[in-house]
Amino acid sequence: MSLAPTPAPTPAPLPDRRRPWHGIMVATTLPMRPDLTVDYDAYAEHVAWLIANGCDGVVPNGSLGEYQTLTDEERARVVRTAVEAAGDGARVMPGVAAYGSAEARRWAEQAAEAGAGSVLLLPPNAYRADEQAVRAHYAEVAGAGLPVVAYNNPIDTKVDLTPALLARLHNDGSIVAVKEFSGDVRRAYEIAELAPGLDLLIGADDVLLELAVAGAVGWIAGYPNALPTTCATLYRAAVAGDLETALPLYTSLHSLLRWDSKTEFVQAIKLSMDLAGRPGGATRPPRFPLTGDVEAAVRAATEKALAEGHH
Repeated sequence: MSLAPTPAPTPAPLPDRRRPWHGIMVATTLPMRPDLTVDYDAYAEHVAWLIANGCDGVVPNGSLGEYQTLTDEERARVVRTAVEAAGDGARVMPGVAAYGSAEARRWAEQAAEAGAGSVLLLPPNAYRADEQAVRAHYAEVAGAGLPVVAYNNPIDTKVDLTPALLARLHNDGSIVAVKEFSGDVRRAYEIAELAPGLDLLIGADDVLLELAVAGAVGWIAGYPNALPTTCATLYRAAVAGDLETALPLYTSLHSLLRWDSKTEFVQAIKLSMDLAGRPGGATRPPRFPLTGDVEAAVRAATEKALAEGHH
């Protein structure tokens, strides 16, 4: 399949130029060559294609981008590639997670130097930090000067950014938004009560409708890597309260979207991309290609979505 750029209309303007973390920010997969080196040209084409097909921006160096397996040089070049390909650095929100707070700040400074508009930051992910440590971690990275979006993923980090803690981080001036990946949609309402100025971003594809109805203003998204046009239609209908459009689409896609929340999400989304004619490809170890029942389930859900005309 050719990787020639897909003809498309001029990208829509950002939903809010002052708050570029709003809208659909795709947590991009990272194309690898057969020898598992990074294919930067394919990545640049993918970023441009996503924006041309209804997405507002990209999140390089998230978990979907396999940042843990990248060298420092690769990780920095991915950010620079994304900014150049997006055509506007405000559309780029690099992940800056790292083992140490000082290293995370250095990645935030690199993002600022590259021209990115915001950054996405996990709490300490190799240390079960208490509240004092979490607040110091976010304050340190916020000192780099870019708006910080907190990423709450207590499943993987074992540090839970509860609504009360998010309110404190927001009051500290350390964060502007939260990517909510706990799966507990009830938290949306408590976050709005405790921190009314904190923007809620959908953090898992399979709670998109529930969090959109609850007031989310953005989506850090996985499955638009494979099906951007349909996912953009779904998101925009959901945040507009157009359930007549959103609910049938969401129901149709949910067997696919739920793979974004499973352990094998990187391989699953890359397999779906392959089936949709996009450069998904291989993952670096320790991730290996899907096999058996898991592969069959992802393949069936993807083929169902494609057969129903989603793209």
